[in-house]
Amino acid sequence: MKTLKRILFFSIITFFISCILMTSGIVTANNILAETKPAKVAVFLLDFTDDLISAIGENLKDIQKENPDRVEYTFYDAKSDEATQNGQIEKALDEGVDLVLLNIVNRGDARIVINRIKEHNVPVILFNREPVTPVPIASYGKALYIGKDGTQAGALQGKMLIDAWNTSKEDIDKNEDNIMQYVMLQGEGDNTEAIERTKYSISTIEKAGIKTQEVALKIADWREDLAYNAMKELFEKYKDQIEIIIANDDTMAIGAVKALQEHGYNNGDISKTIPIVGVDVLPMVKEFIEKGYMLGSVYQEPRAYAEALYTTGMNMIEGKNPVEGTKYTLDDTRVSIRLPQTHYFYRNMFTDETIDK
Repeated sequence: MKTLKRILFFSIITFFISCILMTSGIVTANNILAETKPAKVAVFLLDFTDDLISAIGENLKDIQKENPDRVEYTFYDAKSDEATQNGQIEKALDEGVDLVLLNIVNRGDARIVINRIKEHNVPVILFNREPVTPVPIASYGKALYIGKDGTQAGALQGKMLIDAWNTSKEDIDKNEDNIMQYVMLQGEGDNTEAIERTKYSISTIEKAGIKTQEVALKIADWREDLAYNAMKELFEKYKDQIEIIIANDDTMAIGAVKALQEHGYNNGDISKTIPIVGVDVLPMVKEFIEKGYMLGSVYQEPRAYAEALYTTGMNMIEGKNPVEGTKYTLDDTRVSIRLPQTHYFYRNMFTDETIDK
């Protein structure tokens, strides 16, 4: 009888131990599954038809394919409409996300949007379209901005124009006054990056000992149609005075080219060409440059944008400093990362010199 009791006792103990081990194994398995479950990231884009924004989105998709166990991106197209984007953000937050990547429509509305995201305790990275002030980003410990260094883009535009002027001044300086007369197409009037591109393109030229004179400056809001209308009006008014056109980005540069082409300019005839520079090196613009319709453009490198968004975003999801273990550094605001711009595509239509570096 005692032997039977001992066997029964050990059987019960063995059963409970087995249950505990099995339960522990299930918990461990669940933990492993939880750890390998990809992070849900909502990507809110200004407009899918914007070439640069679309390219950044495509590169994020490529990164997801390369890291299927780590991240899952869901993309939202605001179609340049603030109300549409705000509704999309509300829906995504209610459904639950681990990170928000935000190419914001209304830069002046950043405080309201960030506060709404903050209520859900979700990290957010704004990119490409910088808020009017860094204060809303700084007010939330899980917010970051990633953009480009406008000073570098402007300086590279200036460098291309310096080269063209030094090698082909007789073709550019129409009135032979030894002064570079230019039209500036600026993205936005209150956008830091746009202002820097404008400022440093000209200051770089002037530091090289070349005198400049502004014929006109037009705010075209990064839009082709507004740049087209502005350039059409300016050409009709200042046709004989405009020697150079500087656009803060390629979209506006395209608008300028199309306006000039309606007047028989910038169609490949160097005797009727006004050098134009932009930023982005969009596929259409690269073709324009190769055909002699434009002088050059500065690369934006959408892959670099996507890699920065992915790397810093994963850090933020894991509760780390965004730049921990990365090649990135925060600027003086302590809430922004400025991606370098060092390459450009250039073809001097007057000498046929081409530079792609």
